[in-house]
Amino acid sequence: MGPGAPVQPVTFRAGCGREWSLPSAEADLAYTEQAFPECPTCEHRVEPDGGPPFCTLRPVGTAHPFAALAGLDLPE
Repeated sequence: MGPGAPVQPVTFRAGCGREWSLPSAEADLAYTEQAFPECPTCEHRVEPDGGPPFCTLRPVGTAHPFAALAGLDLPE
């Protein structure tokens, strides 16, 4: 997309399965609000040093960034 081109809505999904549709050209987003009761114990929650906890929202249908590693056969 060139400068000034309208950004199309993208549906993002959190680890818990909740979805948000919003205009974005980003590959993923960080959900920092943590507003749902299960957020503090969610296995998808990331707690970085020096920053607020967040959940990564990925576009629906996008493979996990480490999905390609699942097929690796590493010698012992």
